[in-house]
Amino acid sequence: MHMEIVKNSVVTLNYTVVDPDGTMIDDGQQPLVYLHGGYDGIFPALEEALHGKKVGDQLKIKLQPEDAFGDYDEELVLVEEVGQFPDNIEVGMSFERVSDDGEEEMIYRITDIAEGKVVVDGNHPLAGTALVFEVTVAGVRPATAEELSHGHVHGAGGHHH
Repeated sequence: MHMEIVKNSVVTLNYTVVDPDGTMIDDGQQPLVYLHGGYDGIFPALEEALHGKKVGDQLKIKLQPEDAFGDYDEELVLVEEVGQFPDNIEVGMSFERVSDDGEEEMIYRITDIAEGKVVVDGNHPLAGTALVFEVTVAGVRPATAEELSHGHVHGAGGHHH
């Protein structure tokens, strides 16, 4: 009996992600296991496309930036004095910073260091990029009561406490 992907199923996906030019972004070496049904386990547009599918079904889905990591936001690029940073910083390093209201932690990446200034970018590295997912449904099972109460998958490929 092949289960369909419905709310509160645990879904295992084999997948790859490329950008529109075909450049590999994620080769999916680890299958993606998520709890289906609006638990924010995967991008909502991807979850919608998977609803009702069965094991063995294959999908190719292109997500526009607004359905993936968002559009690129110039306002998240900041230029700061190098003195505000530790001595050992390098381009490509990431660090967390709490927003001004203390609500949210943002990840910033250092994109340039020159003449006593550091350029940091709070955009996700894939912001502004459309993503093409090739997905094969590898497994579908009902979620356990514990998984439902926690809102995520436990066990193999899942979340560990």
